[in-house]
Amino acid sequence: MPLPDDLILNAKDEVTIRQHLVLVALGKRPADLAIEVGRVLAVHSRQWLDDQEVIVSGRRIAYLGPRGSYKGEVAKRVSYPGLSAVPGFGEVHKHIESTHLTPEFEAALVIPRGNTWTCEASHEFANVNGPKNTEFWQKARREGSQLKVFIQPGSAVPPSAWEESGGWYGYDEQKHFLASDLGTVSLDEVMDWPSVWNPENPGYKRMWGMMGATMEMRGVVEGHGSGLIDPHDLSAFVASGISSDHEVWAYKEAWERLGRGIFTELRPFSYDVIMPELIANLPDWQNVAFTTDDRSATETLEKGASDYNVRLAIEYGLAPEIAIQCATINPARHMRIDQWVGSIAPGRYADIVLLDDVKTLSIRHVYADGQLMSDGKTWLGPDQPLDWPDWARKTMNIGRKLHAADFAIAAEPGRETMQAAVLRPFHWNEEFWVRTLPVVDGEVQRDVGNLITKWALVDRYRGDGAVAKMFWAGCGPVDPDTALCSSVAHDSHNVWCVGSSDAAMAKAVNRLQEIDGGWVLVHHGEVVAEMRFEIGGLMTARPAEAYDRDMQAFYKAAAKVEWMYLSGGDNLWKPGFPEHLKFATLTCSPWRWVLVAPSQAAPEGFVNVQTGATHKVVW
Repeated sequence: MPLPDDLILNAKDEVTIRQHLVLVALGKRPADLAIEVGRVLAVHSRQWLDDQEVIVSGRRIAYLGPRGSYKGEVAKRVSYPGLSAVPGFGEVHKHIESTHLTPEFEAALVIPRGNTWTCEASHEFANVNGPKNTEFWQKARREGSQLKVFIQPGSAVPPSAWEESGGWYGYDEQKHFLASDLGTVSLDEVMDWPSVWNPENPGYKRMWGMMGATMEMRGVVEGHGSGLIDPHDLSAFVASGISSDHEVWAYKEAWERLGRGIFTELRPFSYDVIMPELIANLPDWQNVAFTTDDRSATETLEKGASDYNVRLAIEYGLAPEIAIQCATINPARHMRIDQWVGSIAPGRYADIVLLDDVKTLSIRHVYADGQLMSDGKTWLGPDQPLDWPDWARKTMNIGRKLHAADFAIAAEPGRETMQAAVLRPFHWNEEFWVRTLPVVDGEVQRDVGNLITKWALVDRYRGDGAVAKMFWAGCGPVDPDTALCSSVAHDSHNVWCVGSSDAAMAKAVNRLQEIDGGWVLVHHGEVVAEMRFEIGGLMTARPAEAYDRDMQAFYKAAAKVEWMYLSGGDNLWKPGFPEHLKFATLTCSPWRWVLVAPSQAAPEGFVNVQTGATHKVVW
């Protein structure tokens, strides 16, 4: 009698599978595979078990013991006497969309680097097509992918009460998601802190509805505590039931969070200011995980996936065994999925990373679901795209061709100058800047000499082509008749565009519609580069190497443009091609004044997301 398919987890099949595993473990039913290794890291106790064999049935481990000790029948044996086995690495918080690859090609990229499971922080695609979000993330797994994607429905769908997107999640939706399958595990990063603490906030009822549904279904409420430093704020954060935070930028922030019981997820770009002191002062690391959050395929090809996060921690002086725990059992326990992943132990998926050197985390082979999936970094699985339906491909519903006039900002009649609200990227100030700008032919103009250009957000969901526009400082092209636009605009993922002329902005956005999303660069009035993200406007169904080749060509074209730069609040914001602008549309704490695509709550788009106050962009 064949076993149930355990690609998508459900309780009924889980019982049948585990009844079978019991009999295999006792040697009463035959096993499929024995993997003999020099030693196994038992991550629960942080001890090395020498000369072991891992007995696999189907996709799961049935038995672990000394080599040659299993008394049952095994169809096949493989032996790696000189290698050390550690569990498949996992991501406690990652947006696969930020790799810009669809899940089948994400698997080909990260599994050879040791990643066999990911908790997908799914408010990116969910904002594009909320009703189809679960189906999207299950599709590759249903078709046999060895990468296990545990779905975390996003709290930020939409991100704030002043935004609209392609999805809307509340109590009913979240309860349905968590009831649908065991692989939907949490409420992803609660980002809209004002809607949690302030009963007067219009998002209060929706946010607490999602949090309540998560608690009711025994899920985990994940956090995003950026900017929360005061002990009153941190105490309130924890008291709400939020369990974790990955927005940790300094050692004191990490220490204060750990002291209050917050599961602390560290990203590599802050290791330099956190890791040395944490190593010196933290005796118990079980409440720490390493996480990627956002990393493109280009950066992953260069640095690695979770293996990079672990390897870098080891280089800072953390014991390899602890570092491995922070990417295996610690995140699995926190997400309450350690019965399936996070360790080499019976009942878990047979996800095994074979190392030829532990201190450098040098990977020789990776098994996932009991199958050999890589030889070094060479992927042994398929490289064929899935047949993605139109609901995943055709998501650019701007609805009309845009014109230069759509980006013009009209002046009051008879005025030669106007006062203008001005922001800069990562502008977290209590108030926006006010600048005096010239008027020509009845329209308020940019001031390139003072690094002031025009920025716009275009709704891409309703089909009415609504445009919000204002002036930003220090982030656009200096060259005339030049514009850059993208459909990657965290977290609503409407279209943003920055440009030195209204005509160039219209041309860029119109071309972006034609290619179904991604990046478009117009230079001196002509489209000179584009990067196609035809899946959700966020991802491409291509291997990582193909993505990187095309992205490098785009970077080369962008390097010919002169870009403004004015230092912002985010230390990741750098001079040159302003790729980081895809995060400048965030509306979570510590953002205050922002521009969103026109919505019923903010028709002109300019709103303070902490208070709900609105303001004219010129007066």
